[in-house]
Amino acid sequence: MRFPFFHSQYLALAAIVCLAAGVLSPAADAQSKESSSSRQSSSSSVAPLPQEKSPSFLLDPAGPTISLISSEPLFVMAAALNDCGYDEGLEDSSPVRQHVREEMNQALAKSEEARAARDKVCLFIAQHRMTGSERDISQYISLALYLTPPPDLETSVELTEMPPDATQVAEIAPLLKDFAAAIDLHGIWLAVHHVYDEEIVQLHDPLSKMIVGTNLYLKMPASTYDGRRFIVVIEPLLSPKMVNARIYGTDYVVVVSPVNGALPMSDVRHTYLHYVIEPLLYTRANAIDRTQPVMKEIRDAPLDFRFRSDPIALTVECMIKAIEARTMDTGVPVYKIPAGVQRSDLPHYEHERQVYQEKVDAIKAATVKHDMTQGFVLTQYFYEQMVQFEKDNASLRDTIGEMVYSMDVDQQVHRARQIEFDATADGDVLQRSKPRTLTGLDLAEARLSAGDIATASGLARQALTVRGDTLESVANESRANFILARAAIATGHPEEAIDRFQKTIATSKDPRELSWSHIYLGRMLDLDCKRDEAVAEYKEALAARDGAQDTRLAAERGVKTAYAVNGHSCEDAEDDSPAPSKPSSSGPGAPKPQ
Repeated sequence: MRFPFFHSQYLALAAIVCLAAGVLSPAADAQSKESSSSRQSSSSSVAPLPQEKSPSFLLDPAGPTISLISSEPLFVMAAALNDCGYDEGLEDSSPVRQHVREEMNQALAKSEEARAARDKVCLFIAQHRMTGSERDISQYISLALYLTPPPDLETSVELTEMPPDATQVAEIAPLLKDFAAAIDLHGIWLAVHHVYDEEIVQLHDPLSKMIVGTNLYLKMPASTYDGRRFIVVIEPLLSPKMVNARIYGTDYVVVVSPVNGALPMSDVRHTYLHYVIEPLLYTRANAIDRTQPVMKEIRDAPLDFRFRSDPIALTVECMIKAIEARTMDTGVPVYKIPAGVQRSDLPHYEHERQVYQEKVDAIKAATVKHDMTQGFVLTQYFYEQMVQFEKDNASLRDTIGEMVYSMDVDQQVHRARQIEFDATADGDVLQRSKPRTLTGLDLAEARLSAGDIATASGLARQALTVRGDTLESVANESRANFILARAAIATGHPEEAIDRFQKTIATSKDPRELSWSHIYLGRMLDLDCKRDEAVAEYKEALAARDGAQDTRLAAERGVKTAYAVNGHSCEDAEDDSPAPSKPSSSGPGAPKPQ
């Protein structure tokens, strides 16, 4: 397809509009929002009824409401990740992780076919490495939960019914199937499955103790099946430092890696509290909407966007944090008055017990204060409510309505206004993302999004000088061209932009790079009044199947309506004389879009 040169004023205007569309890699987004992360990462939204279906092959329809299980498709995916350079937490992992890696290495050494299958999987993973953080791994975990058992390893539901992060890497499934068959991963699974069974037996009692203890504190009976499930999936081949908590439909899934018979129980319990509390609060959505004035006071808090925009999500998290503070292990040894003490000595022991309680209360209060400065400004209110709750015989189910309805919103607004919020956010087990220092192409993306085009271009061109046939080099080349193409648009060099986008399309396997390359080309064709060719580009963008909502909306909008900017109309295309562009401080030779 030929892309003719069109007027520079249209190109400059397109640059500002395109850059404003937010086509950032997750790395650039992570840099600008610290540990804030979007829905596509490592987890689903906490809303109780998202559109995606539950992973049916993971769940036994006749199984219990709460389960502790293993999953062979997840094992296969984790094994592939390990064989492609995933070493995080290796030194702290269960011995079975190293054993499986050695078994795979032996199989690969014996077969050229196996090595070729492995290389295809690893190339795919390298080309979809967007952030260098846990989010890269979590999208494969999300997909694995939707795969059928070997040898098929096919998706168990339609792509439109899967979480967005899983759809972004769904094309690895046939490559994974060939890899698993080539090195007989099913045989390795059968050989080590007893280790998984032993882990499950060892973890059963601690998990049950946590569930029972939480239910006792909330004064709620053990849940019976109501269409929802809480599932803990163990996978020792993953890093013990990583917890993937997800909500699929009405099912809550936690993927963890046990070490020495222990789970990161606080993270598992946090997800279980979501499982118990969310249905109780979502049924009172209208009452929680009264807290909208509070939302205005947390605009500067380092919270994930969903907490700053959804009062129900904020309320759920604040109540859970209050419960965790009330029930936390403070580390202070429990003080008990010795048996058989003389009555005359009781005042001394009562004083000692009071000192102990003051220490405990101070630690809990400090925890609540920290949660408040993080932006969870209703935590103090619910903490005070839980103090009263502990003195009553009624269950949380019976009292949660009164807690919500009796809240003095004005008081909470005043309290929130007095808080000096932290600069950065803590991690969230349901949506965890590590803040990090950006380098290389990640830094180039961040600088491009900040308008520093020269630095971004320099970093991208530097990356292109590193030639090689490694998996990382292949992935970096297409990504560098994608960055340079957008930089060329912003600086008024359409021919270079077209060339770079086409190189990206020819070499990249990343759905987001492919989709947005087609979208940019479609917009450029629209501005040159080549509507039919533009529509074809937008359709190619949709066919690339990037799971992000902004991509889909941009492509669908392009199919329906021609892209245009102020002052440009294809009805006036007969006048081909270039019009002078107006200088502006907001961008290179163009005003900001209205």
